[in-house]
Amino acid sequence: MRILIADDDRISRRLLERTLERLGHEVVAVTDGLTALAALVGPDAPQLAILDWMMPGTDGLSVCRLLRQRTAPYVYVILLTARDRREDMMAGLEAGADDFLTKPFDSVELQARLSSGERVLALQERLLAAQDALRVQATHDRLTGLWNRGMILDELERQRHRASRDGAPLAVVLADVDRFKSVNDTHGHAAGDVVLGEIASRMSSALRASDALGRYGGEEFLLVLPGCDAAGASTVADRVRQSVAAEPVRVDGIALDVSVSLGVASTFEPLGLDVGTLVATADRALYRAKALGRNRVELRAA
Repeated sequence: MRILIADDDRISRRLLERTLERLGHEVVAVTDGLTALAALVGPDAPQLAILDWMMPGTDGLSVCRLLRQRTAPYVYVILLTARDRREDMMAGLEAGADDFLTKPFDSVELQARLSSGERVLALQERLLAAQDALRVQATHDRLTGLWNRGMILDELERQRHRASRDGAPLAVVLADVDRFKSVNDTHGHAAGDVVLGEIASRMSSALRASDALGRYGGEEFLLVLPGCDAAGASTVADRVRQSVAAEPVRVDGIALDVSVSLGVASTFEPLGLDVGTLVATADRALYRAKALGRNRVELRAA
């Protein structure tokens, strides 16, 4: 573990540094509170710090208070001090210290307090990982890994506001997998899931970095294309169409031909245009693409 130690006493600092290195830790050693704070809020900051209570620049309590004003990442702080009064302990805890180490320190006590800190940090890491997993579950489609309906519509709303502000064009594309019901009916829903996942991957690979893609529902996908006029959006949509149909999707040794139909809606004057109107216009264009034979792109200007 990378550990920051801050102590202006050279002998005490070197003794602590050597002890930590002997225990297998990587040490960042500084001599004052301001340097310690800069190291703890910078990139690749240590997760655990041992701070002397009294230091030049700013003391250990002030460093604790400033660290606790941030939401993340969390730094486990052990205060190194000769103070042992109840009032001092309370002041340290109120400032945000996690633990205390008596100065001069005992190596056995140091190791025990470091173990406590490592357990807390490991628990925090697991909690953050669980939180991230829940966030992904709430915002992404489980099958395809794309944004779910709510998130892609939120992105469309954000881009609508931006387009209105900048006077820029905005386009949406609704894509529907052709004859998807027959895939499920003939080869089963597991095969259908594989097809949807592969189509989602192929569509993503055909988009620009600024574009957004989400699963709109069932076998439908919604594409948000910032800065695209009708011609540009149609070009992107046709590139997506070609990417999907380029080769069959193989499921359990069976080659399944796949394609999508796409409806495009774009406007040069997005000011005041609501999301519902834009999506509904793309949906009408998609309906026409289906009616005209599938595996094609149709455009309706909003």
